[in-house]
Amino acid sequence: MEPLIEPYAPHHLDAIVRLSLRAWAPVFESLKNVMDGEVYGEFFPDWRVTQQRAVEDVCADEQTRVWVAVIAGEAVGFVAVRLHQADRMGEIYMLAVDPDAQGRGVGGALTAFALDRMREAGMAVAMVETGGDPGHAPARHTYEQQGFRLFPVARYFKKL
Repeated sequence: MEPLIEPYAPHHLDAIVRLSLRAWAPVFESLKNVMDGEVYGEFFPDWRVTQQRAVEDVCADEQTRVWVAVIAGEAVGFVAVRLHQADRMGEIYMLAVDPDAQGRGVGGALTAFALDRMREAGMAVAMVETGGDPGHAPARHTYEQQGFRLFPVARYFKKL
């Protein structure tokens, strides 16, 4: 079943937070396995608290546009988009799909919807950032299916 994609409203917040934390649990487990343990601990002393706050902040940010994917009256995913007018670049800033809805095209539908909104806003380029670890593989797959191409970046961390 295709999701209905609707503008975010405050009544969506609790469902979005819950589905995000469920969706990102494997990602943070993967990060824990690939990062230096001390660095991981500095970045993510309690990732659930940090991520809940990040979702709440992005939903409240007036500069960010947020849409929610709904199936059978339930929020199953969301996407947050930021427009960088000076660069004419749209950014998929945050995206999550409930694990129970993953593999059914919801992430692709949200990504395609976000790209359409970027085009309508006059953006010339779209950008999304995600991890290179195994936990982010489904996200990379979704973005590549939508035509994104990898721009290699090397980012190093060291505990001081």
